[in-house]
Amino acid sequence: MRSRERIRGLLRSPKLTWDAIFRGRYSFVYDQIPFTMERMSMKKRANLFKAGFNLVYRQLTPWNMPLHMQFELTNYCNLRCPVCPSGIRAVKRKPQSMDVDLFGRVIDEVGPYLLTASLWAWGEPLLHPELQKILRAVRKHKIATLLSTNGQYLNDERVIEALTHEPPTHLIVAIDGLTDETNSKFRVGAKLKPILSGVRRIAEIKKKRKQQFPILHMRFIVMKHNQHEVPQMIEFAKTNHFDMLTVRTLSIIDSESTDQTHRNLVPERLEFQAYDYNLGKRFERRDFICQEPFWFPTVFVDGTLVACEQDYNAQQSLGVISENVSFKDLWFSRHAAMVRKIIRDNPKSLSFCQNCPYRDRECTDVSIAAHFLNSEIDFPNLI
Repeated sequence: MRSRERIRGLLRSPKLTWDAIFRGRYSFVYDQIPFTMERMSMKKRANLFKAGFNLVYRQLTPWNMPLHMQFELTNYCNLRCPVCPSGIRAVKRKPQSMDVDLFGRVIDEVGPYLLTASLWAWGEPLLHPELQKILRAVRKHKIATLLSTNGQYLNDERVIEALTHEPPTHLIVAIDGLTDETNSKFRVGAKLKPILSGVRRIAEIKKKRKQQFPILHMRFIVMKHNQHEVPQMIEFAKTNHFDMLTVRTLSIIDSESTDQTHRNLVPERLEFQAYDYNLGKRFERRDFICQEPFWFPTVFVDGTLVACEQDYNAQQSLGVISENVSFKDLWFSRHAAMVRKIIRDNPKSLSFCQNCPYRDRECTDVSIAAHFLNSEIDFPNLI
């Protein structure tokens, strides 16, 4: 987060503390998505309070459990996006899907403390062979769940059943072009037909069952080749039964091989550029304060815990969760404190910190605009 974002958070802390501790209510915005948690448990309230203090001090061994967490359901993908570690086959870990029992153990341990669970990382989550069991396990807990997909399997009956019987809070569907030609320039190998037919079917099932979830959420990354379609985005999303649309900017990744590719994709319109440039080079900002290792870790498919999802090959693993090693064993360990110290005090020694997609942004949100398209859905979402 930026220094000003941190100060703003601290100034808001008295009211937030009162609402969270005494009313059990907490409102927040997660990457342009508004949420309100109601009737929070005492564990969640206390954890939020501790995390607020750690926002000030950034203790190497934090007082709190995570507020947010990312779960990599698979680490393989069916598309070849040109600036994605999975797309360029830069993920060197063994291709696999997360064991359901492993996921269940971890979510049962951390679920009582979390605000959000993001069910993807460096793979396509709808390829998980037991997706419904994963969603069922996380729905036992009062958490805002987000699942992001390229949508190519949204017309699969197994997937539709999972997403409608055990719905995540937000089903985020990546569409980066309003025609196959435009969309496939970045989402290499993608077709719009399975995406839109699947979304339409889920919308029909939701209406029939009078369900609010999953919120059908279209996400559009603005790039040079699709910026001309921006004026048609909202109408396209409405016509195709989406409840919400967010507009995103293109992030860098930790790979020198994609630097030129990334530059070629940067849109000409300044409002859609993620970074400022000086003589063709990305402008480096000095006021970034990394919070990921203190409240937003990622668990990879094999149970490897990392401080930040950008460490996609686990260069600085905190350890591996197993039947004999719990999340807390790793989160509060001396080794985790050492990794946090490096990220906090000497980030340039780590390539994934040097190429952090958040550090050099004007604002650390990756999405820059949100459009709410369905008046029948309550925004912010009450969880």
